[in-house]
Amino acid sequence: MDTPPFSELGLPATLLAAIETLGYERPSPIQAMSIPPALLGKDLVGLSATGSGKTAAFTLPALAKLDVKLPFPQVLILCPTRELAVQVCEEVHRLGAKMPGLQATPVYGGAPIDRQLRALRNGAQLVVGTPGRLLDHLRRGSFDPSRIKMAVLDEADRMLDMGFKDEMDELLAALPADRQTLFFSATMNPGVSRLIQKFGNSPEIVEIQQKARTVSTVDQSYFEVRQRSKVEVLSRILDMNPPRLGIIFCNTKRSVDECTEDLVNRGYAADRLHGDITQQMRERVLKRFREGAVEILVATDVAARGLDIEEIDIVFNYDLPTDPEDYVHRIGRTGRAGRTGRAVSFVYGREIYRMQSIERYTRHVVRRERIPSVEQVEGRRADLIFDDLKERLESGKFDSYQDSIDRLLEQGHTPTDIAGALVTMIREASGREGSAIEEDREPERPARRENNRDARPPRDVRHENHQRDDRGPRQERFERAPRDTQGSEAGMTRLFLSLGKTHGVMAKEIVGMLYREAGLPDGCLGRISLFPKHSLVDVPEQFVSQVMDRTKTARLRGRPFRMDVDRGPGDRA
Repeated sequence: MDTPPFSELGLPATLLAAIETLGYERPSPIQAMSIPPALLGKDLVGLSATGSGKTAAFTLPALAKLDVKLPFPQVLILCPTRELAVQVCEEVHRLGAKMPGLQATPVYGGAPIDRQLRALRNGAQLVVGTPGRLLDHLRRGSFDPSRIKMAVLDEADRMLDMGFKDEMDELLAALPADRQTLFFSATMNPGVSRLIQKFGNSPEIVEIQQKARTVSTVDQSYFEVRQRSKVEVLSRILDMNPPRLGIIFCNTKRSVDECTEDLVNRGYAADRLHGDITQQMRERVLKRFREGAVEILVATDVAARGLDIEEIDIVFNYDLPTDPEDYVHRIGRTGRAGRTGRAVSFVYGREIYRMQSIERYTRHVVRRERIPSVEQVEGRRADLIFDDLKERLESGKFDSYQDSIDRLLEQGHTPTDIAGALVTMIREASGREGSAIEEDREPERPARRENNRDARPPRDVRHENHQRDDRGPRQERFERAPRDTQGSEAGMTRLFLSLGKTHGVMAKEIVGMLYREAGLPDGCLGRISLFPKHSLVDVPEQFVSQVMDRTKTARLRGRPFRMDVDRGPGDRA
């Protein structure tokens, strides 16, 4: 659809100047059709898919209605989630950058209320918030709705789905009867229709039809895989094509926690986001995700809407959503701003019928893929190592280590053998051991149950080698540890420590604690093996008693721990 330029929509010069500064050339269809009637003061119902530019479609008319000289709330924007409220408020500040005196504030739960009280008291003209916290301010008397000119309901369908019906009714009923109301939603369901009939004034309906409800820049596929094998399949897909940023969607908080724990234990830089996470922690997680310090974000649908990060390469439906619309919103997190993206779903058993419903709803066929084999993953990993090595050689950014190489050459080793050994060490240091996967569709492949997560071999870390890897944000590279039945080195005693990877313990923290608390001489420690619920440390025999005596009251990551001579798996429980 060809749209007129912003200059023909009737917007004031200050807003046109901000639009030009931001580099927007032409409005999207929903913006072109919504802005003119909204500027005329008409009530409006905007129906358009996620990512179509709805935020600017109501933000620009809202800013045009504001009088920045008046220090009281004039525009109210309701959003379903904290993330979306913050995102909308940021867009308000961007589009209102040429309006001196503009004051807009986000109001949402989980954040300090005193800061919000101060902003409302200081004369915020535009308030963006979630229904629960806004209703709290209304009842406190800190939010005065008596002079609101315009009310906007962003993602009205989502707010109703989240159970905000009563809060929305009370808030809208408190607004002036002659206000202008804009309803924006992805769908027109019975709940939205009731809301419009009750609080709208003969609104004009603007609907943007799409041939398909998912964008063509997203490659969609699914794998048939049992629940117990999902993490293994997930790991193989991530290793085949390592993303810069990816989101994994789960249906429950428990599933989020378990998936995150499994990924962290396998060495991925992953973090979680769900309803039990405090607001301060949520903001910290999202900041680290945007900066790339976290590669994989595991989340419930609380993050499916309002998460405005354009560089997401892949989205996983770890648990297939029950509502096809949720599927659309989830995969809409990738393939944004003209970029290509990938959406992968895990399906098993009767969920295949749910996938067919999604295909009918989106009018798009989702491709079935075969699970990559361990051999394919290893081959791909070797290719990635080769590409990294080639790039490093061509850039010349490496140390020569000529003396060490000359010593190896003098001992009769060929350059090819030396290079092969180094590449092998790199693969062992960066690799993850694969597991067999149970599949109904491929009976020719032998199935092996994977019930004991603790049986996976640990990662072995030597304390003198903790430099950051240049290739990406993953924090550490580990050597593959031997099975814990293997004995300690000569002259060393293996000690058991009752904290492990699930407690967030890292090898360098164990090393630092032992040197600090036990007073060990530098460089005396041997192998450190990290397991999910315990760790094993090789200590020189003459220091065993000293270590156990001096660490009795010590703490690691704020936790007390037990340390004793390791007597084997049977005694560790």
